[in-house]
Amino acid sequence: MRRLLFLCFLPVLFASCNETPDVVTPNLSMGTLEDTHRITPVMRASIEGVYSVFGGSDVFGDQVALKWSYVVSENLVDTTFMLSAFTGRDMCYFALQGGTLDSVFIFTGYWRKMVNTETGFARFTIPSSKGGRLLFQPNPNVKKDSIVFTGSFGVGQSLPNTGLILTYQRPLYNGRKFEVLAHRGGGRTSDLLPVSENSVEMVLFTPRLGTTGLEIDLRLTKDGVPILYHDGEINSRLTQKSGLVGTIEEYSWGQLQAFVRLIHGERIPTLQQVLDAALYRTSIRVIYLDNKNSANLALERSIQKDYMAKAAAAGREFQILIGLPNEDKVNEFLALPDYASAPSLCELSVDDTRNTKALVWAPRWTLGTLNSDVAQMHAEGRRVFTWTVDVPAYVDQYIKQGDFDGILTNYAPMVAYYNYTRQ
Repeated sequence: MRRLLFLCFLPVLFASCNETPDVVTPNLSMGTLEDTHRITPVMRASIEGVYSVFGGSDVFGDQVALKWSYVVSENLVDTTFMLSAFTGRDMCYFALQGGTLDSVFIFTGYWRKMVNTETGFARFTIPSSKGGRLLFQPNPNVKKDSIVFTGSFGVGQSLPNTGLILTYQRPLYNGRKFEVLAHRGGGRTSDLLPVSENSVEMVLFTPRLGTTGLEIDLRLTKDGVPILYHDGEINSRLTQKSGLVGTIEEYSWGQLQAFVRLIHGERIPTLQQVLDAALYRTSIRVIYLDNKNSANLALERSIQKDYMAKAAAAGREFQILIGLPNEDKVNEFLALPDYASAPSLCELSVDDTRNTKALVWAPRWTLGTLNSDVAQMHAEGRRVFTWTVDVPAYVDQYIKQGDFDGILTNYAPMVAYYNYTRQ
């Protein structure tokens, strides 16, 4: 089998109180997975679930949700599967790769808290007697306490030295479909992730955070190429020093490709590059196009139709939504000859949502759960996403007391946790 790449953990060094901390990602070769065999689809499905935490509950909370994701290689040949654990404390996630050796399962990876810079290495086994043999059965009958992850974790650059046990309790929530929508292409640069926001690399990274949908920020270059970039101007928050100043719209696509690099060295991507990555290399199923002033909706509509056809040909559940954030964009959208059949998301009122024939209504989170309006939208065959919710108490409330079909957030692992652990 193709040898699995070992995940590196993310120790963080602070240069000074006034500077952004650097995230250093050294390679730590453990050698543990080199001779293991790939975990089968039946095994992966059986491993997913809500697990109790013993030995590390003071760090990670008393339960975690385990969920698999995948990323396909650039040549579309190899697939890497990642087992994520979403925790109930500090918006933390684990990202693990694994394999089997005889009837033992071996996992290695890292954990990271999104509320701060705490991180470290982690490794686990599922012993043969604690679920390993069970998972090798053709149709595993997984019950409470039947699978036990026995392992340890480290802090910072230390090797795993603190015991951590995860014990299966129940399946993940599998009720009405719910979207975990990640902000800025999957995550913000300011949250010290190892890849830059609104990049192809972020699209490929974000599935391990629990993301099922992406919000991406669209602008148009001087020569009419739709690209992803959030801020109005080229700046040191998002890009390395380049010598270019001013707005993205002042430069051609060729100039941006030649001279501009995002914080972690990536190039600013086109809309088509991001759609290719999401469609063919991940399980992402919703793309929400957040249109900045320069975005061209007629061009977006053409690209949307092209990629929806590609998704249908690939047998993929994949929806691209043209975002309507203000009246100007609503008017531009209504001027399209086929606007009524163009999948869209409206951030304005329910009346605007109806007028634009939008498939999704997206009210701001500060308006509350809006259960009556949400029920009306559902009765009309529409879905409702709320944005941007970053406070755990509100996410918990909106999932338990509301009836939203998705939440847009900067902290996908937190929303994934509250979604998958609900009963």
